Amino acid sequence: MTSAADADGPAPRGGPQLIPRPPGVRPGGASPWAHLDAAARTISLASARQRIEALGPAVRSPREGKVDRASAVLAALYEHDGESWVILTRRSAALRVHSGEVSFPGGGQEVDEDLRDTARREACEEVGLDPSLVEIIGELDHLSTITSNSFIVPFVAVLPGRPELHASPAEVAAVLHVPLSELLDPEVFREERWDVFGTERSMWFFELHGDTVWGATAAMLRQLLGFVTGTVHRGGIGHA
Repeated sequence: MTSAADADGPAPRGGPQLIPRPPGVRPGGASPWAHLDAAARTISLASARQRIEALGPAVRSPREGKVDRASAVLAALYEHDGESWVILTRRSAALRVHSGEVSFPGGGQEVDEDLRDTARREACEEVGLDPSLVEIIGELDHLSTITSNSFIVPFVAVLPGRPELHASPAEVAAVLHVPLSELLDPEVFREERWDVFGTERSMWFFELHGDTVWGATAAMLRQLLGFVTGTVHRGGIGHA
C-alpha cells in the first residue's frame, strides 16, 4: 500500500505511464477550479457527500441497452487526519490491457449482477476493500470509451475511515491514497487537445508524485472534483 508520497519524500511529479499522443497536440485550458482560493479547494467529506447527494440523475451512456456488458468503478472517499482522500490503483505491468495505468478499482459486470455490486466486488477483489464499509452516495455521468464498445458507470462512495487495503498482485501493482487537496492543486491538472479520428477532443491529466493519471480515469476524476467543488455540473463526461 502506498500514498502519493513515500517515506523518503515526494517523488517528482508525473510517472512512467506511456501516453500515446498523436501529432499536433495543443495545450488546453486551466482546471475548472483554478479560480478558487486554497480555502475553497479544501473539501471536507461532509461537504463532498452533500454535493454528490444533491446531484440529479446521472447522464446515461447511449450504449446502454445496446451492448452485452457494462463496467463499474468505485471512487471511494474517506477522511483521515483532517483531509479528504480518494483511493486509486496502479494497474499491474503484467496486464494485457491498460498495464501500469492509474485507475479506480473496477471491472466488468457479471451476469445478472447489479452494477453497484460490481463496483463493490471489484474493489474487494482488487484492493481488499470490505464491501460492508462501502456506502454508495451517487454516480458520476456514465462514460463511453472510444477504444471499446462498452460503457462505464462510476459510483461515488464514502468510507467510515482510512481502510486497511492490500493489492491483489495479479491485477494491482500499488494502492494509491491521494488527498483531494493534491488533486485540486491547479499545478497538478493539465488539459491537452488531441485530434482523435478527425475530431478534436479534450484529454485531461493529473500529475501525481510518481504517477500520471490520464484517459478515462482522469475524465471521471475531473468530473468528481468538479462536482465536489461546485465548478462542474451534469452534462455527461462523454468519451475518453
